[in-house]
Amino acid sequence: MNSIEVCFTPELIHLHEVKGKLVVVVDIFRATSTMVAALAHGVTEILPFADLESCRAMQAQGYLIAGERDGLTAPGFELGNSPVAFLEGNYAGKKLAMTTTNGTLALDKSKGASEILIGAFPNLKATASYIQSRNLDVLIHCAGWKGRFNLEDSLYAGALVQALSSSHANQEDGALAMSSLFAQEGNNLASYLAQASHAKRLQNHGIEADIDFCLTLNRYDQVVGLAGDGALRVIEG
Repeated sequence: MNSIEVCFTPELIHLHEVKGKLVVVVDIFRATSTMVAALAHGVTEILPFADLESCRAMQAQGYLIAGERDGLTAPGFELGNSPVAFLEGNYAGKKLAMTTTNGTLALDKSKGASEILIGAFPNLKATASYIQSRNLDVLIHCAGWKGRFNLEDSLYAGALVQALSSSHANQEDGALAMSSLFAQEGNNLASYLAQASHAKRLQNHGIEADIDFCLTLNRYDQVVGLAGDGALRVIEG
């Protein structure tokens, strides 16, 4: 049986080995949820960037540019970090360059893994099924919030640990704890995560529709992964 473990923030990734593993990067509020939504609704690829300037420069190469810092659209960017913005298919056929406060940093720090997937509640089941077709140990890399633990990413980690329980054994306390938490609160995600600090920050920005979307389970069959050229694409579904 393969193993599964959880890294709760990029600040702790140095304590984990990524080489030889399948890493699932997760930033529920909102980067990875937005990535899944964009690609499911026709965006052809997403180039993730850790910094604003590198991302902004892609506009000259014909990319839509999406930039977010502290929950708000970064100055000079066409889009922020809202999954709801993609649901009508208005950007189908476009290429997107994207940078966010936490999610794209976690992606950058996951490089060196055998495979990198994007985790979100709207494609949880599809992602779990894909992982079970691969013979790899799994590391769930939570983006957290500015280097700190956050509840929503960690609860997703628990959901994925639980979904993979028949094929992947959790061998450390973080995976066990989050699996137990999801078993207790998974049927009540919206009200439980309304207490989360980042949910409160986003509610202050008036984007409850984004939060609702991010906590929707199994809306899509698409699996999103990082290709060898550094772009995120649909790899299955």
